[in-house]
Amino acid sequence: MKELEAHAPLLSSGHLRLLTFNLQVGIQTSAYHHYVTRSWQHLLPHPQRLQRLALMAEVMGRFDVVGLQEVDGGSFRSSRVNQVEYLSAKSGLPHHFQQLNRNLGRIAQHSNGLLSRMVPSQIEEHRLPGAMPGRGAIHARFGEGPDALHIFVAHLALSHRGRVRQLNYLSEIIQPLRHVVVMGDLNCTPDQLHAHERFNDALPLHPVKPLLSYPSWQPRRALDHILLSQSLEVVDVQVLDHLFSDHLPIAVDLPLPEACLAAIRASV
Repeated sequence: MKELEAHAPLLSSGHLRLLTFNLQVGIQTSAYHHYVTRSWQHLLPHPQRLQRLALMAEVMGRFDVVGLQEVDGGSFRSSRVNQVEYLSAKSGLPHHFQQLNRNLGRIAQHSNGLLSRMVPSQIEEHRLPGAMPGRGAIHARFGEGPDALHIFVAHLALSHRGRVRQLNYLSEIIQPLRHVVVMGDLNCTPDQLHAHERFNDALPLHPVKPLLSYPSWQPRRALDHILLSQSLEVVDVQVLDHLFSDHLPIAVDLPLPEACLAAIRASV
């Protein structure tokens, strides 16, 4: 019964509200010099971090699926709070998944996260290749069969060479799929994404109206993306006001094709 209730908003409207957000582990950043003066917060706790997360959770509660990057899985710097679990509880998005990408023990638990109003049919996590380990992608499938919806939450490398390898890796996974969303901090512009032929040839993914998302206090670059397969089209896309991080959240309203919706309904 609880799962059916969680699906109800989606089943009745046929729309899926998506959000991607690099939280920067809840550090308030509003100027370049904060990267220096507030760098200690990457290692030490801050008394206002939970208050910031609570405000973020209020916004996240308006969505059905939220992809998170740069969240902490529960360490000294986050006051032992698993930020994915905390945001899930505070936002009312009951299903959550944490992908631990860089384990620094008690000091830091660098992670990606997924929050969802509906229970995924399956979740897989991928360790993305790179010169330095610590990048990953979450693959959540909703529904069964060829018309299932596949949502990937990814955080790609800063280096061009690393991103090429990681996009090549993702290409192999998405190539046989039909209804696909790739969202996250991809650390590259739309032009740079289109330059990766293998990624675009695997399954043509079109960005929804690229929006400037970085830096949050004076956005000049579109680094955060929600990419869609050709079978999907949004009716609304927006960048939200900054919520303390150095990145802005990107949100879309996604109507689902009837076949995709039917596949999700059949899995309830």
